Amino acid sequence: MQLKNPILGLCQQSTFMLSAAKVDQCPDDEGFEVAFAGRSNAGKSSALNTLTHASLARTSKTPGRTQLLNFFKLDDERRLVDLPGYGYAKVPIPLKMHWQRHLEAYLGGRESLKGLILMMDIRHPMTDFDLLMLDWAVASGMPMHILLTKADKLTYGAAKNTLLKVQSEIRKGWGDTITIQLFSAPKRMGLEEAYTVLADWMELADKGAEAAE
Repeated sequence: MQLKNPILGLCQQSTFMLSAAKVDQCPDDEGFEVAFAGRSNAGKSSALNTLTHASLARTSKTPGRTQLLNFFKLDDERRLVDLPGYGYAKVPIPLKMHWQRHLEAYLGGRESLKGLILMMDIRHPMTDFDLLMLDWAVASGMPMHILLTKADKLTYGAAKNTLLKVQSEIRKGWGDTITIQLFSAPKRMGLEEAYTVLADWMELADKGAEAAE
């Protein structure tokens, strides 16, 4: 019998916790956090909502609407964090600089941050923002997993080719520690693979094994 991933139940019961404009407004720095990052309109909110089976993250046809660090509680020890969307031209420069300053403070100083999920639109992967995040993850030793979102917008063959191409680029430039997969929120493609990564980072993988005994 195939066991249900232990992260699944937690994601299904996730609730909004708080929004923080600055790092000192974040929850206590303890337990396990996984942050979701992505260039504006990369499908970050849709991915979060699909993974949690809820409408936790607000989706918008106007990119760049996520302007705060949004925390979602899975249990008393574990949280998901929706980071501000970046790179949209219509956002005023001072606001962009505010986001960048506080994002860097959060990423660089958060002890409970166990990994970063980076969303890339499969039709426009490896943007300047993506490259910066890859550089940061490798330099800081932060685990990173990439979701190539909107994979349903391409045929399966074209999506697979893009996956292999981006995977090859990342290995050449950043090594083989960063993992990557295809993902589609509307088609619910790639959920199991993403849940496995979350469970591992949040140290839930062992709980599934214990349940099997």
